[in-house]
Amino acid sequence: MMTDSTSRPEPDPSAPDERTGSDAGATPASAPAEPTAGSALADGMAAAARRAGFSPAADGEPISGHALLAAMGGIRGLVEAVLPGLVFLVTYTFTRELIPSLVAPVLIGLVFFAFRLARKQTVAQALGGLVGIAISAVLALLTGRAEDFYLPGFWTNGVYGAVLLVSALVGWPLIGVAVGFLMGEQLAWRSDPSKRRVMTILTFMWAGLFILRLAVQLPLYYAGNVEWLGATKLLMGIPLYAPLLVLSWLMVRSVYAATAARESSD
Repeated sequence: MMTDSTSRPEPDPSAPDERTGSDAGATPASAPAEPTAGSALADGMAAAARRAGFSPAADGEPISGHALLAAMGGIRGLVEAVLPGLVFLVTYTFTRELIPSLVAPVLIGLVFFAFRLARKQTVAQALGGLVGIAISAVLALLTGRAEDFYLPGFWTNGVYGAVLLVSALVGWPLIGVAVGFLMGEQLAWRSDPSKRRVMTILTFMWAGLFILRLAVQLPLYYAGNVEWLGATKLLMGIPLYAPLLVLSWLMVRSVYAATAARESSD
């Protein structure tokens, strides 16, 4: 973790210099080093791995429903992720009216944000969800097309899928980069053929998830089939994310355990 530089006591410039003799000519001790760009990158990549749900693999937690639920933000996190889209889909299916269908998920996002704010809890997830819902609602409102509510999701899946795919193809699988910093070994995993192979496979698998979503949902979008588009978006969200996350935990833990056993036997 990055240290808080503001917690260090600052020297008092008005205090007399008490150094005498040889001490007077001594070079003052250097202050603790400030965080560098490299350490900031390491912290950022480790944080990205935690947000993606890889912490249990690094912490050695047993694979369990509780660990999986916690990695996905707990029950509240799941509700905040699923409910707005579900409410939009149900409202539009029964009313065929765009305005109330857009207002309903925005109001739910506001309730989630206000609830966390009132309880003085972390609001980042609720705020991010609210911004995403608002962007989706504005796009659909501007075009008058209900299916445009799902446009930001296509952009997100497209960017994630493309970046992960390219990173694996050029030999720098991003899952490996993030997990390496999370495990505290930075880029040392690249010199281990077993780890590198596992990280490449995982990166291809995650890229495949995002690309598969586009392959299934884009035809429904262009066909204007809002009901099936919304349903497949829900079904290809957490129900696909959760088992892939568990598989990732198992593969990461297995390859690191095998490496540790091999090193201890040498």
